[in-house]
Amino acid sequence: MPPFVARARERQVLLDALNADTSQFVAVYGRRRVGKTFLVRETFGYTFTFQHAGLARGKLNEQLFAFRASLKDAGFESAERAHTWLEAFEQLKDLIRASSDQRKVIFLDELSWMDTPRCDLMVALESFWNGWASARKDVILIVCASATSWILNKVVHNKGGLYNRLTAQIDLKPFSLCECEELARSMGVALNRHQLLECYMIMGGVPFYWTHLKRGLNLPQNIDALFFSSDGPLKHEFDYLFSSLFRNPADYLSLVEALSKRKIGMTREELAHAAGLSQSGALTTKLADLESCGFIRKYLPFGKKSKGALYQLVDCFTLFAFRFLRGRVTDEHYWSNTTNTPGQNSWCGLAFELVCLNHVTHIKTALGVAGVASNVNSWSCKANPDVGVYGSQIDLLISRRDQVVNLCEMKYARSEFAITRAVEEDVLRKVNDLQICTGTRSAIHVTFIAPYGIRQNAHAGVAQAVVTADDLFRRIS
Repeated sequence: MPPFVARARERQVLLDALNADTSQFVAVYGRRRVGKTFLVRETFGYTFTFQHAGLARGKLNEQLFAFRASLKDAGFESAERAHTWLEAFEQLKDLIRASSDQRKVIFLDELSWMDTPRCDLMVALESFWNGWASARKDVILIVCASATSWILNKVVHNKGGLYNRLTAQIDLKPFSLCECEELARSMGVALNRHQLLECYMIMGGVPFYWTHLKRGLNLPQNIDALFFSSDGPLKHEFDYLFSSLFRNPADYLSLVEALSKRKIGMTREELAHAAGLSQSGALTTKLADLESCGFIRKYLPFGKKSKGALYQLVDCFTLFAFRFLRGRVTDEHYWSNTTNTPGQNSWCGLAFELVCLNHVTHIKTALGVAGVASNVNSWSCKANPDVGVYGSQIDLLISRRDQVVNLCEMKYARSEFAITRAVEEDVLRKVNDLQICTGTRSAIHVTFIAPYGIRQNAHAGVAQAVVTADDLFRRIS
């Protein structure tokens, strides 16, 4: 069993529910493999009055059969088989009434899988909570789902009978770099910070993936064992990822695949064209689903106030999968054999940028502006010699309310990054273009983000601030 690390705040939310003097209704959600079930089970010591997990792709009769089996496992023998969720929840009430537990903890895992087409699950859940459990003082109902968009729409932001009924909610996020470091150390996996950074560039902060790392193997050997060996435990993880979250995953895969090829992002119109989808309300829903699950982000380019939003891929594992797992790689030592090749080095630069985008709070802390309100943007412009614009693409801008813009240059390197004359001139062109095209009056601070910082040379003075990997690993309370 993997060690339990981090999650102190989330664990406290559950303990507060356990120690409350009224019934509690808690929703826990987050992407697949982020540790929702593990959090709940560890917090409650694997002891529940009743626990049940929905069946992936199960039909209504199969879901009800499994629910009845869970009731029997909890000590309840039903004389009749339930044919609807209303009947099934009536049996759950009987189980709770018969329980001698002081606090009746009910854990319904993967609730979205239980919600099959044209079933009465949400009606039954509403009736159970509003009409019965909330009137007691001893029920703790915990619902959990990996389909984040489903639980947000059906439970958290429910506009019907469950509106504003939750007493607490936990949006369980992937681990940060420092939390992954803590997990690796607790497992006895000896990797230095640069190796941990590269591991994060591959797997992101999904704890389940990290728990498969083996002691005694270096990072390339671990990645080969996990993803490229014939029996690798994560070899087919990406194939299951989207199908477990979305009932019709093909369109979602088309969208993220298109975004994986354009690092600064795409407009809604560009994305629809690239993915071969119509610009309908269904596209809006799919994009919102991907955003709520943490695969993409929606942002306004610097200088835009309402229109022109871009969608950008921000999930490290998805980028890694599209680059390396969806082809026909048959070499079981592929990662070890392609280290420091052009293809892997190109991916490194893109993946490091995603790590930075997922650690903006750490970057702001390192800059000493954690408490300053800011927007996180990317920006680009086309060349226009008539007004002295060269044409630029800036992948990370931190636009602060204190009239400063941090123009961030994210440079992946395995040692100190050396700013050359060409790099310096490129940065100064970006500053020039940003000032001319946007008319910004903010001070522009060129900020380099590089794992080992920058080398002091004749061109290093262009950098007004430097952020290193150690800054990204810093624990933020």
